Amino acid sequence: MTGALLQVDGLTAGYGAAPVLHDVGLTVQPGEIVAVLGANGAGKTTLLRTLSGLVRSSRGRVVFDGADLAGTKVEHLVRRGIAHVPEGRGVVTELTVDENLRLGGLWRRDRADARKALDEVYELFPSLAQRRGFAGHQLSGGERQMLALGRALVGRPRLLLLDEPSLGLAPKVTGQIMALLRDLRERTGLAVLLVEQNVRSALSIADEGVVLALGRVVARNRASVLRDDADLRHAYLGF
Repeated sequence: MTGALLQVDGLTAGYGAAPVLHDVGLTVQPGEIVAVLGANGAGKTTLLRTLSGLVRSSRGRVVFDGADLAGTKVEHLVRRGIAHVPEGRGVVTELTVDENLRLGGLWRRDRADARKALDEVYELFPSLAQRRGFAGHQLSGGERQMLALGRALVGRPRLLLLDEPSLGLAPKVTGQIMALLRDLRERTGLAVLLVEQNVRSALSIADEGVVLALGRVVARNRASVLRDDADLRHAYLGF
């Protein structure tokens, strides 16, 4: 699609000789939230790991902002503006909140803007500002998720690959995270490719949805259309 920030065509990838993804295609426009949905084992996490360079594809094409990403190293993807927040949050529990956040901007050459981005994250997450000297293991699950998000945002990404942000969180905290993603999109134009087990929450903030089953795309449409398709929901989304 013309003007797409991320375009994925015919992506096949997996581990060793066993492919997990088969001919996957999707598009993310600038400032768009796209939800990737499906049962456990559908290939959602493998998709994000492939897009972030952690899993090599065997076939297909990934284009970000007009550039083919074939063979691009993980650190160069970050510099291009792609940030990956993996499932399980990835917080370094021995480091303080402030140290974790600073990790997200270590690669940036503009130190003044890196400090500004750090201040903006503290404004975005007041609870982290109050706990900046706390170690990661002293935080609640919700605070750790905020910290993982904040560390990604310090790098000022244009595309956020976000894997299961609500995993293990209370419904109230999940609602706060989803509201935050929508607010970030509206205020900064951040694009988000969101893998989420809470289908209702994901579709409530997403513009588009992609449904995976056994590594293949079985549906791709506006989020409102997927939400209203009872047959699809029962067959693939469990509600």
